Amino acid sequence: MGVKTYPAIEGSILEGLSRILGDTHYGLTGTEIGKFLPEVGIKDVDLTNTKWKRIYNAFVAYQNEKRISNNILKFIVKSISPARYLGKNEQFEHIREELNKRLSFIGLEYKANGKFTSATKSNTISEAEQKANRLKSKLENRNAHSEIFKYCKAELLVENYFHTVFEAVKSVADKIRQKTGLTGDGAELVEKAFSIKSPLITINDLSTETKESEHKGFANLIKGVFGMFRNTIAHAPKITWEINEQDALDILSTISLIHRKLE
Repeated sequence: MGVKTYPAIEGSILEGLSRILGDTHYGLTGTEIGKFLPEVGIKDVDLTNTKWKRIYNAFVAYQNEKRISNNILKFIVKSISPARYLGKNEQFEHIREELNKRLSFIGLEYKANGKFTSATKSNTISEAEQKANRLKSKLENRNAHSEIFKYCKAELLVENYFHTVFEAVKSVADKIRQKTGLTGDGAELVEKAFSIKSPLITINDLSTETKESEHKGFANLIKGVFGMFRNTIAHAPKITWEINEQDALDILSTISLIHRKLE
């Protein structure tokens, strides 16, 4: 079976890829560019130019000669290999995300395993941004509970941290009601569900004082999440109660833990 041939990449997309690969902060060094271009069979035709233009001109020269993009994709695989970014996952994910925004316009995605896969082709900037969503990717890397993605799908797609957290917290109350048949909400719901005398949900067998303390602590954690995040968000406008990406990730990780314990 022959090697798959990839068509030449449009100039504007090629420029975008080159800018990411040659980015001053996250991209490749000049030495790395000089190493990987010849390794994949692309001539380094413009050694004295800025990094991204050096990459771009090398890519253009290759495509003008070969009329395909195979070795350009090989360059990405070689230079942005996961093995090269051990201990630098943040940098790797940033580059991968930005590359995927551009690659989505030609129906490709560069996966975390260092391989390309076919993807639905983007036609708009909004579609490209959604496919390379940063918050969703980071939650997947943290192995967040599936309920987070189930309840927050629309909010995650637009990276709306404020409402993502709000919906995720609400999902905990919903899960407790499903498991117990209770109809209440907030602290009252938690107290009835996790009552020591007649619990409807337990996270252990309550056979010792230590286990009772763990059970009570878990109930208090849920009440704390409700009190700090859901109640505050429900009554505060978005502009006065800001949630940044790091806040959202930490809060959602806590909610993920709660969902795992509830199972």
